[in-house]
Amino acid sequence: MLRTGWQAVVRAVYGALLWLATPLYLLRLWRRGRSEPGYREHLAERLGRYAEPAPAPGALWLHAVSLGEARAALPLVEALRRHRPGLRMLFTHGTATGRSAGQRLMQPGDLQAWLPYDTPGAVQRFVRHFRPSVGVLMETEIWPVLLHEAQRAGVPMVLANARLSERSAAKGARLGALLHPAAARLASVLAQTPDDAERLRAAGALTVKVVGNLKFDMTPPPMLLARGLQWRRALNRPVVMMASSREGEEEPLLDDWAALPRPRPLLLLVPRHPQRFDMVASLVFSAGLTLARRSRWVNTPPDDAYGVDVWLGDTVGEMPLYYACADVALLGGSFEPLGGQNLIEAAACGCPVVMGPHTFNFAQAAWHAEQCGAARRVASLQQGVDVAVMAVQDMARNQWVDRALGFAAAHRGAADEMASEVLALAGPPYLASKASSASTSPG
Repeated sequence: MLRTGWQAVVRAVYGALLWLATPLYLLRLWRRGRSEPGYREHLAERLGRYAEPAPAPGALWLHAVSLGEARAALPLVEALRRHRPGLRMLFTHGTATGRSAGQRLMQPGDLQAWLPYDTPGAVQRFVRHFRPSVGVLMETEIWPVLLHEAQRAGVPMVLANARLSERSAAKGARLGALLHPAAARLASVLAQTPDDAERLRAAGALTVKVVGNLKFDMTPPPMLLARGLQWRRALNRPVVMMASSREGEEEPLLDDWAALPRPRPLLLLVPRHPQRFDMVASLVFSAGLTLARRSRWVNTPPDDAYGVDVWLGDTVGEMPLYYACADVALLGGSFEPLGGQNLIEAAACGCPVVMGPHTFNFAQAAWHAEQCGAARRVASLQQGVDVAVMAVQDMARNQWVDRALGFAAAHRGAADEMASEVLALAGPPYLASKASSASTSPG
């Protein structure tokens, strides 16, 4: 009893601190909205307040905080709809790119909103307004107040495609009094790997099952792949891609690129975060390199784009196009201690990957890719540039492509298993009579 009371005190202090910080969060969103206008839309939803009347209860709620989670959720959403045709869904997000990507998951009758801040009042209003049948949080989203209020309201919560790196587990252990009881409230945790499952159990999760990684079930859009291949043929020169680059990686990469002897491959540079597109363009010019920006043309690059040093991939949702256009990709986030980005999508597009030493966010996928020859690991960015430039001239590159495609195909199947687990917790489809009864019940 004392332990439960202490946990309630810790959760109350956490919620109060977030409530006090709410004006600062809203101000930050407004400022960010100068470059990404989506952040200034529907701000009241961040506080759990809604202009529209409450919808019929019973929707299946899926939270995909940002672009990466929204894209990873696609195979799960497709599997859920296969298993239960006519399923109504509620999608929530935390970032503007995530909400934009989430719109592509929707069908008529579905709903979309910002996930409210993790304060008691906002979360209670959110749960009362939507009354979902089950909630699905993608990958790493463990919110203490949200999970407490969902349990109180009888909404089972699932952590799907769950992962927890050693570094995140160590950070979470320092907040064990807050996060341990939150993880224990999850009705089901569907982990990517056995190592993730072990760390999540240690973090407090009670029901954990290893299912695999949804990203293996993602199918690159054929239209984007075809366009990327068309661009590569038209370029008539090798292409090295820097995929999902992060701050601290672009500047040394561009310096290394400027030092390469001519003729050199085209560098296709795709930053991870859209708000950095203009800044990265400035870095290209500062390095003395010429630039063409993908956002400046529609389907076909203009003639003057073919001879430049760098293409900037400053669009959202076109990663398969970029991978198809590239002969080899350097994995962003892996050359600084940032944990690396998802390399599975590159493999599914048949693009060989060169990765740096830091891949703790996708440790098992990176290990498997390296073991089967779908990816190569290097010690530094400069070494990565050297390996990538040699790879585009290597006659054995086609074998590397085949190994990448084989790696991506060998690990499919997580989506259907996750869908079955989620729908079992959701129970039978919400009947009209049940919805009518619920809508007339008090508060």
